[in-house]
Order: sequence, then C-alpha cells, then structure tokens
Amino acid sequence: MRVKSVYHSLQEYGRGIIGGLLFSLPMLYTMEVWWTSFDVSPWQLMLYVALTFVLLLAYNAYAGLRASASWKEVAIDSVEELGLGLVLSFLFLCLLGRIVPGEMSLQRIVYMVAVEAMPVAIGVSVGTAQLGASPEDEEEEKADREPASSLPGQKQGDASTLEQILLATCAGMLFAANIAPTDEVMVIATGATPVQLLLMLLVSLSLSGAILFYIGFRGAYETPAQKAPSLLEVVWGLSLTFASSVCVSAGALWFFGRFEGVGLQVGVEATVVLTVVAALGASAGRFLLDQEYRDEKQEE
Repeated sequence: MRVKSVYHSLQEYGRGIIGGLLFSLPMLYTMEVWWTSFDVSPWQLMLYVALTFVLLLAYNAYAGLRASASWKEVAIDSVEELGLGLVLSFLFLCLLGRIVPGEMSLQRIVYMVAVEAMPVAIGVSVGTAQLGASPEDEEEEKADREPASSLPGQKQGDASTLEQILLATCAGMLFAANIAPTDEVMVIATGATPVQLLLMLLVSLSLSGAILFYIGFRGAYETPAQKAPSLLEVVWGLSLTFASSVCVSAGALWFFGRFEGVGLQVGVEATVVLTVVAALGASAGRFLLDQEYRDEKQEE
C-alpha cells in the first residue's frame, strides 16, 4: 500500500473528526453523561475503554476504510481513533464550559473526557470510512483487493456470524449510548404496562425483520425475486441482531448507572425500552457502517 500524501491524510482525519462529532454531539450536550463521570469507578472506566477499543478493532477489521489492511494497520488506526476521540472530547467540553482547567482536579477532567470520548472514537472510525473517499483511495482499494486474501478486512461472500454480531453491536451502541444516560428511559420503563412492553418488543422485532429481509435496505440480505428467505434464515438473523441489541442496551444502562437502586423488574423494563432504539440501530446501522460490503456490491 502506498504512503498517503499529507493532503489525503488530512482529508481522512477531517472525515473522522466530522463523523465523531455527528454521532456523539447528543452525548456531549447531555447533563446525565457529565454526572456519570463523577460516579463511575476506575474499573468500570477501564472496562468501558477496553470494550470500545475492541469495537474499534472489529469495525476497522471487518468494515473499515481499507479492505487490505493488516492487523497491525487496523490496530494503529484504532489507537489513532481512540486518541482523536479523547482530544475532541476534551476540546469540545472546554468549549461548552464543562471543563475549566485550574478549577477542576485532573482526575475529574480525565474521567469526564474518557466517558465522553468512547462514542466519539467510534464515530471517528465510522466517519473516516463512510463520509467519502478520494478517487486515489478508491483506485488503491480496488488494486489491493485480492479474492483469496485472508487479511482482517477482506470479505469473501456473505458476512460471517462473528462479523454480523460485531457490526450489529457497534451500530447498536452508536444509537443506544445517546439515549441510555437520560432519565427518560427510566420514566418510560416505570410507567409502561406489560402490554406496552410486549408491544415494544414486537415493534423492535418487526422493524428489524423488515430492514434485514424485506424492504431492500442497501447491503441487506438478498435473495432472488422469486425466492423468499426461509424461516430459519429469518429466525437466525433476527436472533443475532436482537441478542446484540439486548446486550448493548443492558450494558449501556449498567455503565451509566441506570440500574442503581432499582429492582430486577425495573431493570428488565428499562432494557426493553432501550432495546427498541438499539435494535433499530443494530439492524439498519449495520449496513450503513459496512463500507466494504457496499463497495463489493457496487463492483458487481
């Protein structure tokens, strides 16, 4: 792979910065996220950062900008995106007056920046891959692609189960993380009746199934016009997406302290409420994030 010019590198960083802000601005403006940084424990923060880094590695490996990237390049890209997320979070929180150097302890600043930076970093990764590429980049990717390649970003045919889970988790997190810190989730959960919660689950499953199999979403499951997907394919695809959405929802609510002081029933109800958002993101967003799969479809 050729070395990029300074101009093209700056373009790539610019796309990442814009993507990071587009996906994370709601969290940067959310008061509950600021408060979370005062309550989160060190081990929770370390787990949060580690899981985000794993998602960055997975996204860059399976659906990132450079299909021919080696694992070393994927790791370097992920570290850069994490660093950009931290820098962007710090600068924007200073701009909003949430961080005032000299009036806050270093520990408070680090915690607040780290909590905000993780979704920003995912947005940077997505923005770098999705918000356009130069003609030179596209020509380079076409030249680098080899059908027999076993490099991390190379696809051969349909996405594997692991890829589907990772992309659904990444997409679901982008959506759910913006809603999980807010009080509205708990207000809806505590006020919802069992029938309403059941309807939420049915709506989530219906929307996910439609996106994945029936409405022709770009990059979604494709079958010949005369052949509908089998029941097994529908159940399997929905199970992967929905399970990822539930895990993302529960994890986000737990990290942002929504489970503290509530019983199991309320926790389950809150998870169901947030799963509506996460499932929509995991099903629709999964294909929006899959840059390489769409490139292959265009070439076909």
